[in-house]
Amino acid sequence: MRVLVVDDERNIRTTLRMCLEGLGCEVREAATADAALAALAQSPADLAFVDLRLGTASGLDLLPRLLAESPTLDVVLITAYATFDTAVEAVKRGARDYLPKPFTPAQIRHFVEKTRAHQELSSQLGNLEGQLAQSVPEATLETASPAMHAALALVTRAAASDAAVLLRGESGTGKGVLARALHSLSARRRRPFVTVNCPALSEQLLSSELFGHVRGAFTGAVRDQPGRVEQAEGGTLFLDEVAEMSPALQAQLLRFLQEKQFERLGEGRTRRADVRVVAATNRDLEKDVATGHFREDLLYRLNVIEVKLPALRERTEDILPLARRFVAFFSRTAKRPLPELSPATEKMLLAYPWPGNVRELRNALERALIVWPAEVLEPQAFPDRIAAATGSVVALGGPHTLEEVEREHVLRVMANAPTLDEAAHILGIDASTLWRKRKKYEAAPGGTG
Repeated sequence: MRVLVVDDERNIRTTLRMCLEGLGCEVREAATADAALAALAQSPADLAFVDLRLGTASGLDLLPRLLAESPTLDVVLITAYATFDTAVEAVKRGARDYLPKPFTPAQIRHFVEKTRAHQELSSQLGNLEGQLAQSVPEATLETASPAMHAALALVTRAAASDAAVLLRGESGTGKGVLARALHSLSARRRRPFVTVNCPALSEQLLSSELFGHVRGAFTGAVRDQPGRVEQAEGGTLFLDEVAEMSPALQAQLLRFLQEKQFERLGEGRTRRADVRVVAATNRDLEKDVATGHFREDLLYRLNVIEVKLPALRERTEDILPLARRFVAFFSRTAKRPLPELSPATEKMLLAYPWPGNVRELRNALERALIVWPAEVLEPQAFPDRIAAATGSVVALGGPHTLEEVEREHVLRVMANAPTLDEAAHILGIDASTLWRKRKKYEAAPGGTG
């Protein structure tokens, strides 16, 4: 383990070095804040012991600068002036813990072991995130779109604060993915990320879901139940489609945002929670305010930092890379050879307006991989609304050859029939004849679009 010791007293640095090296750590020393930052810039560290008073400088002020240089660094504040307020402020600024002077070798060992355990947990979480990327292909922040780059840059800056964030964008643009990314980039990343889907529940159930309830609060409440606010303690609460909240619940949420206080449903006791709120909406909240459907004061509280996600049709440079990512994912899931997108299909995907955005693109590619037998995905593999909207469907009576019309019809029947024999029966031909036609179509280059 690599450890940085930051203290202006030489004897403290020497004592810590001896103790840490005895535990198998690689140790570097710094007597000033600038020296500590320079040491960290030169080589990363896993753990840092930082003195509260560094001459005229403050270790508390140094904390966020160290974490900005190395976000995964575990920092322990060491001080001869330990108070509860100091400890709270140190944790607020990103310290993992604090250590009062004089300290013992056993205490140093404790922090080293805690950091090692945390590193193992981080490694496991990294593996889980990698598995998530494999199971949720749209959970990617790679983009060539300037508008999306701007949104990501704003999220990165917002992650450094605890301010409320409002994510705006059409349904399916990836607001949930961006909310999770914001949490992962923040100092709260080691605490829970909790999602509440506001439109999915009635007013009473949503109130209970958010703030919890006590036994007997309503029919079916057989025991005390904490809400999502309490479950998110220290972390991030994501309110998806927040505009769907009732006026009464909006008032409860406003109070929580202002005072960090709430009551469980059916309980008189006031509780507190340290939670960062991120909300998302696909509605025009200013219009909802004007019509009286949404509280103006709540909008101001939620909209401290506003991030607008562009629609997929506004980031066309991302459509084909996303499509290929989905094709690779679903072909791997189905254990079939990786299909190609025909030129006609690429043209179609770029021309379609995608009202359902990334979610609709994902669903369209998943369907295509299920129903299309050939190794080149043609426009006919996609729902009619997509192909028809871009002129990619061979229409009867249109300027198409008989061979093109036959190919279109045969492929569509095969896509909809449960078996090859059933498709042959519908077409009125032998299964062997249909098999030969299928092989011919699989081998044919390009599309008919």
